[in-house]
Amino acid sequence: MKKALTIAGSDSSGGAGIQADLKTFSALGVYGMSAITAVTAQNTLGVFGAEEVALPLIASQIDAIATDIGADAVKTGMLCSAAVIEVVAQKVREYKLAPLVIDPVMISKSGYALLAPEAVAFLKEKLIPLATLITPNIPEAEVLSGMQIRTESEMRVAAKQLCSLGCEAVLIKGGHLPGDAIDVLYAGGSYYIFSKERIAQKHTHGTGCTLSAAITSLLARQRTLVEAVGEAKDYLAVAIARGLAMGGGIGPVDHFHTFFKEKEND
Repeated sequence: MKKALTIAGSDSSGGAGIQADLKTFSALGVYGMSAITAVTAQNTLGVFGAEEVALPLIASQIDAIATDIGADAVKTGMLCSAAVIEVVAQKVREYKLAPLVIDPVMISKSGYALLAPEAVAFLKEKLIPLATLITPNIPEAEVLSGMQIRTESEMRVAAKQLCSLGCEAVLIKGGHLPGDAIDVLYAGGSYYIFSKERIAQKHTHGTGCTLSAAITSLLARQRTLVEAVGEAKDYLAVAIARGLAMGGGIGPVDHFHTFFKEKEND
């Protein structure tokens, strides 16, 4: 069985972060493992607190996986701080962890800061150059590129610019723009456009984590990058359409729609 490792933060509500990644890995037929960088207290209403895991323990978690089980693909999510980014980058280089998908998580859907502002430079300098793919949404791409993004044309410009940081490819997710959900992939000097009709759905907690985890799963299963992105988009579209109405706020997407066909209130 193919294996994938997620290096990210824990979501106590199970909709995003480590929990979403592991659910996605399982749904797509990959054995999932984790190195937890932070523990958060959150639910469908928001994030109420977060605490970074001690750096030696983050390093030890990655050591434990890399020296025994190994991984066919790796992704990162919430990395909290410059110090965490430095540890993760060091371990990626040490064990030559690849392919590497970086979801540059910065702010939760409810507006809680998940990455210290001063850590952005470390992300760009230390970790992004090691990536096979980075998957920023529009606000994250704006922070990383320093440019405003309001159109598909500007998404193309930003994707190419971000690729100059040293990563192999960039997928800018267009969900924050009006109209159809258009994502732009820049890889190998070419652009690939993935467009889907926008789904009228409130319950979208964990979409970014889920997409990057799905891409990681499919790369582990030896899909090409373009194939992995396309199949991951298809998987996420159904997960969003079947979003789960849990709690009093924004519920999670349905990671296990490939297994369970029952309606959410069954």
